[in-house]
Amino acid sequence: MEKFVVKGGKPLKGEVCISGAKNAAVAILPAVLLADEPCTIENLPDISDVATILRAMKILGANVRLINKTTVEIDPSHVNSFVVSKEMAEGMRASSYFLGALIGRMGRARVAPPGGCDFGVRPIDQHIKGFEALGATVTIENGMVEARSKKLSGSSIYLDVVSVGATINIMLAATKVKGLTIIENAAREPHIVDLANFLNSMGANIMGAGTSVIKIRGVDYLKGTDYSIIPDQIEAGTYMVAAAATGGDVKVTNVTPKHLESIIAKLRDAGAVIEEGDEYVRVSMKGRPKACKVKTMPHPGFPTDMQPQMATLLAIAEGTSIITEGVWDSRFRYVEQLTFMGADIQVDGKMAVISGVKTLNPAPVKAVDLRAGAAMIIAGLIADGVTEIEEIDHIDRGYENVVEKFSNLGADIKRIRVNNAPEYLKQA
Repeated sequence: MEKFVVKGGKPLKGEVCISGAKNAAVAILPAVLLADEPCTIENLPDISDVATILRAMKILGANVRLINKTTVEIDPSHVNSFVVSKEMAEGMRASSYFLGALIGRMGRARVAPPGGCDFGVRPIDQHIKGFEALGATVTIENGMVEARSKKLSGSSIYLDVVSVGATINIMLAATKVKGLTIIENAAREPHIVDLANFLNSMGANIMGAGTSVIKIRGVDYLKGTDYSIIPDQIEAGTYMVAAAATGGDVKVTNVTPKHLESIIAKLRDAGAVIEEGDEYVRVSMKGRPKACKVKTMPHPGFPTDMQPQMATLLAIAEGTSIITEGVWDSRFRYVEQLTFMGADIQVDGKMAVISGVKTLNPAPVKAVDLRAGAAMIIAGLIADGVTEIEEIDHIDRGYENVVEKFSNLGADIKRIRVNNAPEYLKQA
């Protein structure tokens, strides 16, 4: 068992380079199963979620060769299994993407439901709706989702709610299906566009990604390709918020500023000074942040994955801020950890009212999920003293070299191994 020890109270300064996008990687890797030739994927983030997916692909029969920490060559030609077991999917939020990929490749898939962070039920009803519209029969038995079909065909599918996962899964299942598939009310996130670009680079015919209507005309063959994943907007946003929260001055490089527009807008509302370049943003803050209102929404709205980090910044803002969660039913579980550090936050359903305090106090806390873990690091950097963060395996799922990157910005953060959990965790 490991934990982070953070000694805060110092502004972050310097430059940080952003890794490949986690949310794009966990969709593109399963998509390789649709290829008829080997593919090389570059700019992969070196994180545990990616490692878990690659292990699952090996078990399915793919030949996976690591070229370096961020580049992998995958030959799916020997895939001979359609089963992703509970043991393979455990802790992996993106396990459901194997459903669409395996249906598209083999006409059959049996996959354990998604694991990953626990901040609300992850319904897959829209995924199932899409698979059934394409002609698959879907059953759920013994904790496994199974879909099968002798012949799939294109169809028009209207998503009742905007769902990133369902949009991705239907795209995967439909890419090699005869006919035209239309997804209406589709999600528009950058990683959906990246997935479409990857599939198109292999010869797929996908139009409209990034809009609410995606059209997929099925093809028979997908050639191999070399593809580089987009930068991670959430990792970038995390370092941007950390810079502002510590009163620092940080240049965040290898980013696509257009993907960061909603984050930049809210940081400016909070008083940050932001300079934008072609592939960088520079964030600085003097004095305490200003209170503001934030509502998370599907892209291009403010991302739900940035909500805990933004709440930590607003916890030390002048005045009262309101955050409304517009995506997940329960994403405020981390608030208790912030209150241990002196934050004044009241949660009512999907709304949090944050009365800003001058600073946070060091305390032992835990990462209750991936992005909450990032928020705990930011909180530790704010607090003048030593903060210990437990359950950091959540953080490792989505942030590459997080200790090294924060250390290079002047943070005092260390990863240490501990043998026994402290008493407060046993009672939590």
